[in-house]
Amino acid sequence: MTQTVSVAALQTAYGPDMAANIAKTEALVREAAAKGAQIILPSELFQGEYFCVSQEERWFATAFPWRTHPCVLAMQKLAVELNVVIPTSIYEKEGPHYFNSLVMIDAGGELLGVYRKSHIPDGPGYQEKYYFRPGDTGFKVWDTQFARIGVGICWDQWYPEAARAMALLGAELLFYPTAIGSEPHDAELDTAAPWQRVMQGHAVANVIPVVASNRIGTESLISPQNGCGQTFYGHSFIANHRGDKVAEYGKGEEGVLVAEFDLDYLNTHRAAWGFFRDRRTDLYGALAGPRPVA
Repeated sequence: MTQTVSVAALQTAYGPDMAANIAKTEALVREAAAKGAQIILPSELFQGEYFCVSQEERWFATAFPWRTHPCVLAMQKLAVELNVVIPTSIYEKEGPHYFNSLVMIDAGGELLGVYRKSHIPDGPGYQEKYYFRPGDTGFKVWDTQFARIGVGICWDQWYPEAARAMALLGAELLFYPTAIGSEPHDAELDTAAPWQRVMQGHAVANVIPVVASNRIGTESLISPQNGCGQTFYGHSFIANHRGDKVAEYGKGEEGVLVAEFDLDYLNTHRAAWGFFRDRRTDLYGALAGPRPVA
């Protein structure tokens, strides 16, 4: 019997009320499940508005331990009810440490563990180093009930090394929850197309489908440093193993994207391409150091 899996990406706008954001996400998860989706991806930090536009102490109070985070508890109930997998992005507090994290909630509600964002950006409109420590979990893959999946969080998605590491760990699909949009320092800069292309490249180079969920809308938070809010450009998409976009939203659409993949075919096709057979790890030393010597 052929093993197939149906996946979904959610795209919507979020506001300052966590309960309202959870309710909106729940409704979209239900919509995706009704369309047959088995693994359903909300966007990054859907608990509230994206607060990293500036550096303000008040936001530390919105982090929770990962096992008891309100978003995790709500999505866990849905996973039990709907029998779906929900990779859930959260602001995590562990003792005195704070992370941008993802909790993998399996179908049936089991918490499979936590991944902490490895690459932390720091620039105009994305001042995450003030709020998050670099992740200490390493890249992870998860044996869910429907597929073995890898997840990177937003800035992680720009790094081919992260995608390759998850593929080497046996991921069959890659998921990327995201919060990305305007660049406050340059109103003419639109990164939506390269944002998609870099992940399409991961799909091609690893012969693996990619699912990316971004948010939309202009949020009200104002940065004292740059004097403007943040407008998120959406363009959530699902790409197949060739990097072809099989489902996509524009910059303002709200809803769920769903696609189905044949895992048996993909595993055979991945072997046939030989990308992993022909790797030359003896030549890749330059990748492991911060400043390789020629």
